[in-house]
Amino acid sequence: MTSAAPTWDPVTLEIFRNLFYSVAEEMGVTLCHTSFSPNIKERRDYSCALFDGSARMVAQGEHMPVHLGSMPLSVEAAIEHVQMQPGDVVAVNDPFCGGTHLPDITLVQPVYLGDQSEPVFYVANRAHHSDVGGMTPGSMPLSRSIYQEGIRIPPVKLVRGGEVVDDVMALILANVRTPTEREGDLTAQIASNRTGERRLLAMVEKYGVETVTAYMGHLQSYAERMTREAIRLIPDGTYRFEDCMDDDGQGNGPLPIVVTLVVDGDAACIDFTGTSEQVPGSINAVYAITLSAVMYCFRVIVPFPIPSNHGTIRPLQIVAPEGTLVNALPPAAVAGGNVETSQRIVDVVLGALAQAMPGKIPAASYGTMSNLTAGGTDHRTGEDFAYYETIAGGMGARPTADGLDATHCHMTNSLNTPIEALEHSYPFRVRRYAVSRGTGGAGRFRGGDGIDRDIELLCPAQITILSDRRTHGPYGLEGGEAGKPGRNLLTKPDGSERELPGKASVWVEAGTVISIRTPGGGGYGSPVESA
Repeated sequence: MTSAAPTWDPVTLEIFRNLFYSVAEEMGVTLCHTSFSPNIKERRDYSCALFDGSARMVAQGEHMPVHLGSMPLSVEAAIEHVQMQPGDVVAVNDPFCGGTHLPDITLVQPVYLGDQSEPVFYVANRAHHSDVGGMTPGSMPLSRSIYQEGIRIPPVKLVRGGEVVDDVMALILANVRTPTEREGDLTAQIASNRTGERRLLAMVEKYGVETVTAYMGHLQSYAERMTREAIRLIPDGTYRFEDCMDDDGQGNGPLPIVVTLVVDGDAACIDFTGTSEQVPGSINAVYAITLSAVMYCFRVIVPFPIPSNHGTIRPLQIVAPEGTLVNALPPAAVAGGNVETSQRIVDVVLGALAQAMPGKIPAASYGTMSNLTAGGTDHRTGEDFAYYETIAGGMGARPTADGLDATHCHMTNSLNTPIEALEHSYPFRVRRYAVSRGTGGAGRFRGGDGIDRDIELLCPAQITILSDRRTHGPYGLEGGEAGKPGRNLLTKPDGSERELPGKASVWVEAGTVISIRTPGGGGYGSPVESA
């Protein structure tokens, strides 16, 4: 084994940046290729990352932004609550213990070197499971408390000494609608972490543990320096922006999210004082989500690619008052906070940055993941099914170009479920899948258009929709117009049609068509200038 820890140099730093990144990416490939559910295999609703021995994130794959900024809190929770040994894997999904919402199950594994008593590294992945129990199939309900949303897993060993803990696995599978699929996806997550472990140990074998750990620290310091330099280019000052969630699905709304951004030299304070108190409905976000959204916003203002790691967050102070929509306390319902409120947090932080950096920040993108879940008994097999998908929309117009049509933006980085995979796996028929023309906001540069997606249910099912921007369209900038709000429609087999609210849960009969019309992005610049 080579053992040397020279002072860092830029070339070696870049080599290790790519080495660490490639490990996280290979973990993702393992998870994708060995998973069971279309949600993970096709949509790639998962994330993988590496951590140093102090649980500081070193590298992440190009996966889901909403997962990755929050995942360190899950790793910290696993270390705090469980005494881990070689070969152990800890599972956690509790939103009030480092998680985001219950469908996102995180597996954390320590990586030991030889007979050392403490882990040298940690590897972790998070995957969105298409059902974890709760009051409606898909586990994204219009709930009023966390207890209605599914099985809540505190940090607990799922694997001990390299062997699955059968009792824990059985307990999880007994509380979900699709146990075979869940077991397959959990096993894929275990395999993903083992891939990360093997690659890190091979790296240590080649370069030496001192060099590998040293460059983990150097890479975090580099990300911190670059983030501080990006903040230093912003004029010192105080910038305020406010936007709102339409409603919480329980009759409350609109609900303001307020941010005050204070820039001082190479550091920034992001203060959400003035934001709505937490609400009865399921759009409350825990602190981990707010942290993740803020980290994302400041990473993207760096004008060149940098690694996403612990260093990015060091220059930032986040003030998120407890008991509010951006730092909810138990037993708040949180299923939609991870997917809906996270998008609005990004909108307000970018809105404040647009004041601080005129001509640098795009208009608001579609601002909702338009979550669609469906579940029932598949008439083809006689087995229960649970489907979950987020649907893309229009990107906000950029200061120098139109927004892109029909694309996943900001806190989601997933793909769509291909029609062939969707119709093969579920009792569905896709009636329409097209760009929703004319939904982007007008401007010197127009906002991107949203999506029309019509799905016919071929058997009775319960449908749940968690969406936003159905009342208030995504904002434009510099005189650009807002994008058009989205719509949700239900067409019965007899052809009669009715509009559904942004947050709805209904039982439907076979032959019903659910239509999701996602919002367009906001425009940039006065429309007159484009004439």
